[in-house]
Amino acid sequence: MDQGANYITEEKKKALEAELKDLKGPKRKEILSTLEYAKSLGDLGENAEYHQAREDQGKLEERIKHVETILQSSQIFSRHGGDIVEVGSKVVVQKEGTKEEKTYTIVGSEEADMIAGKISNKSPFGEALFGKKKGSSVSFKTPNGTVNYKIINVS
Repeated sequence: MDQGANYITEEKKKALEAELKDLKGPKRKEILSTLEYAKSLGDLGENAEYHQAREDQGKLEERIKHVETILQSSQIFSRHGGDIVEVGSKVVVQKEGTKEEKTYTIVGSEEADMIAGKISNKSPFGEALFGKKKGSSVSFKTPNGTVNYKIINVS
């Protein structure tokens, strides 16, 4: 598995495809309708509704392009199991000097959510873990200095 690649789950792909369909359909029509109404109000130079609608249209088109890029450039991953950390792995780690264990799932950058325990394969921590096995020690730099962890389990 290539650590530098962009990965998404099948669920994320479906969610992005649904979002794209909504953005290109109802959302786009809604903004076009708002633009038409704002134009009918006259003087476009002083028309706040028109300027807001144009700004919303720009944001919408930017999001459409971003979602399309993600879908085109990402690889779908499925977990095969094994004892080597890769995208899709659940990793139990213990910070050096503590007894507390934490579990993280390695995901692509689009699905990273530290609060949910999902870390990106491209984050400093994800990069340090990637390709390592159970029992390995890893370290990476943080703004507060180097942090060391031991990999307790990989599933």
